[in-house]
Amino acid sequence: MSAISPSDPRRPALLLASFLLLLILAVSFTMTGDRMTWLLETLPVMIALPLLWATHKRYPLTSLLYGLIFLHCVVLIYGGIYTYAKTPFGFVLQDWLGTMRNPYDKIGHFVQGFVPAMMAREILLRGDHVKGPWLRSFLIICVVMFISSFYELLEWWVALLSGESAEAFLGTQGDPWDTQSDMGFALLGSICALLLLSRWHDRQLRRLPAGGS
Repeated sequence: MSAISPSDPRRPALLLASFLLLLILAVSFTMTGDRMTWLLETLPVMIALPLLWATHKRYPLTSLLYGLIFLHCVVLIYGGIYTYAKTPFGFVLQDWLGTMRNPYDKIGHFVQGFVPAMMAREILLRGDHVKGPWLRSFLIICVVMFISSFYELLEWWVALLSGESAEAFLGTQGDPWDTQSDMGFALLGSICALLLLSRWHDRQLRRLPAGGS
């Protein structure tokens, strides 16, 4: 955690957020009944946290993006506790919406599009890699769809390697179109992020702490 720059006024908040995520992660491990699925679902969190700590000093992100990453981590951890097909909140949504299945995994895939879209946008804007908002938005959506499709391939590879134990990780719940709808929700998430947060994100980029370019 020492990688968080002492000169960054957000240091206390970032340290607190990091501590909370570690605490949530530890508690979720004690709550889950399927340790393998928990590991598969929360592995991105375990990878992201050290990377964020290691890169914060030379490449601090906007507060908006840090907040979105925190939210994404919580969504992943919650799904890891119960498996996506058995989350209590998902069953509440199922009753409200009258769906045939627990829809929590669609929240996960929506967020999988929403948050990476803002990550891609921040990298492209700060590096001045693309000229023009329309081309930039197109490339951001392409990045999101690549991530989503790669994740679906990853699920397939895990299924091939682990056999029946992969069912909880896949969370298809008998839906033959689960892969397509997962990618569709990621696409929807990326579009919503660009429409709702671009102006806010621009303001955050202008206020980024020194050394964040």
